Amino acid sequence: MKHLKNATVLIAITTVMFFSSCGNDDDFDTNQDIDPVNFELNGTQEGDRILDPSQGYTLTGSYIVKSGATLTIPAGTQIISQVASNNYIAIEKGAEIDIQGTASLPVVMKSSAGNQGDWGGLVLLGDALTTEGVDATAEVGGFIYGGTNASDSSGNISFLVIKNAGAQINADSQYNGLTLYAVGSGTSINNLALVDGADDGVEFFGGSVSITNLYAENNQDDSVDWTEGWNGTLTNTYVVHNNEGFSTAIEADGENNNPTITNFTAVSTFGGTALQFKKMSGATMTNVFLAGYDTNVDMKDEGPIENIIVDGEAMTDVANNVFNGTAVDISNWGWIQQ
Repeated sequence: MKHLKNATVLIAITTVMFFSSCGNDDDFDTNQDIDPVNFELNGTQEGDRILDPSQGYTLTGSYIVKSGATLTIPAGTQIISQVASNNYIAIEKGAEIDIQGTASLPVVMKSSAGNQGDWGGLVLLGDALTTEGVDATAEVGGFIYGGTNASDSSGNISFLVIKNAGAQINADSQYNGLTLYAVGSGTSINNLALVDGADDGVEFFGGSVSITNLYAENNQDDSVDWTEGWNGTLTNTYVVHNNEGFSTAIEADGENNNPTITNFTAVSTFGGTALQFKKMSGATMTNVFLAGYDTNVDMKDEGPIENIIVDGEAMTDVANNVFNGTAVDISNWGWIQQ
């Protein structure tokens, strides 16, 4: 009996040590289900978390990173969403995301079926300014966004490919590939591809965040959309329209906080409208190249065309062909094909 008792104690100690050594996920709280082959993402993340690029991740519902937490996604990580309208990843106001992709190993988020509108995409909510005021309510999930900190940070995105987003939220709204609610200038977004979305590629709801090296291909609504006084910068943008029935390469709406668009290329094989400005919106644009569109500029609400500054000059006539700059060279953007 003494030997059996000692053995029992030894087993108990070993069991405690084993489970203690496996506790590296104790710093976050999520209701995800895990199997040995594929990790499921859903529920909420309360603490910091680093994903494992050697694992497969399946998005099986909404995955919400709560204020104060950081989600880190290393290079080469793939997140595959099931086909569902309520599947999306949201980074709450006060939370951060750190996407660490590289040119050879981008982070990829896409659906399992590969169709437009299969899932909801990525949503960031910040504390920067929006014309909707402080603590506005987003159409996505009822999340809160907006504040007074123009330099607020929602983290870092580097070499990210988002495909097949744009699921329907309700009868009036859809998700985008990347949705930026009052995201501040302290957020870094570089090398981003938005492909085959059913709604917009990227939409800015206020904020001051900027994007460098943006690729948008065959997004069914607007490739780039802004409203609520966004005033950041787009640098090196390439838009491709090989799909019929799209809306625009750029849709600008609301008050004019004069965002900056530098080195912007948009090419269509199906005509359509390139740039649409609504209400009082405008922008300062430098080196814009447009090809294949039936309409280069549409002043939807007959707003002030002089709010559009092209290569240092205010526009005076939508018929002016001032969009004949040098096309952005994407020959070394091989990561966009992932």
